[in-house]
Amino acid sequence: MTSRKCLVLRKEVARFLTFYCKTPKPLDPENVVILNGCSAVFSALAMVLCDPGEAFLVPTPSYGGFAFSTHLYAKVKLVPVHLESQVSANGYPFQLTVDKLEHALLRAKIEGKKVRGLVLINPQNPLGDVYSQDSMMEYLEFAKKYNLHVIVDEMYMLSVFDEAITFHSVLSMKSLPDPNKTHVIWAPDFCISGFRFGALYTHNREVASAMSCFGYLHSISGIAQYKLVKWIDNIYLPSYHFRLQEAHRYVTRKLKASKVPFLNRGSGLYVWINLKQYLDPCTFEEELLLHRRFLDHKLILSPGKTFMCKEPGWFRLVFAARPHLLRNGEWS
Repeated sequence: MTSRKCLVLRKEVARFLTFYCKTPKPLDPENVVILNGCSAVFSALAMVLCDPGEAFLVPTPSYGGFAFSTHLYAKVKLVPVHLESQVSANGYPFQLTVDKLEHALLRAKIEGKKVRGLVLINPQNPLGDVYSQDSMMEYLEFAKKYNLHVIVDEMYMLSVFDEAITFHSVLSMKSLPDPNKTHVIWAPDFCISGFRFGALYTHNREVASAMSCFGYLHSISGIAQYKLVKWIDNIYLPSYHFRLQEAHRYVTRKLKASKVPFLNRGSGLYVWINLKQYLDPCTFEEELLLHRRFLDHKLILSPGKTFMCKEPGWFRLVFAARPHLLRNGEWS
């Protein structure tokens, strides 16, 4: 795209994120980098921040596409920070703590891996958890302590449909422990992946400059994306949240009636469900067989192993679909 179109789009994205992320001051368009999708942004960022063979910490279960994206250009490895469904005292299932980050980092060092950063998704995919400001600050302080970059994927920030839940963007924090090593990724999270659009916001001008070079390979249509942002802002959001609420209510009601355990969260496009009772024995091999039986009946439930989940039997069920499709899935 031409430099003028690119500037117009970066200004619009900066304005958009300033408003929805509730930033303390207006975001600078010069710190915005736009490529054709979040995977492109993440892959390019891994190459900019790391040398081949270095690694990122990733709490799991987590979006499975990270493994491909980090390896594609930079040959960067992922070090899983395994979270467990068992609830500890005063905790909740799959809770991320600094202790777990510490243990994973120590294990990586013992194995000879050089960790350069921490990857977080907020709201989380596939769990649906929304991190509190206090928790996020703890993770950022951990990263600063060990001189790590932090990549925060906030793609689903506008898919928090439960009014009782408040999402706090990293960009809303008045004081970051290490601003130059904190990088935020965002894209329109409205089941429109065909619109290849991904944005990075970083206070680090050197990173932004290096990332912008990837526009040669991963550019987008400036006019189309500019109009897309306007459409999202003024037309789509109100009906989007209502539809998510209705679909989530329908699916979770059916899960309860079927006595299927699940994480009841109020964000994202999916529910993390526990189907261990249908695995005999409870192994990843049986999990894959159950996944294939779903496919035979035209249902796509993503198995936990694709999200690097430590425990077999968990699946991600996407509920962001029209009502008649959800009903068809029920009878499949």
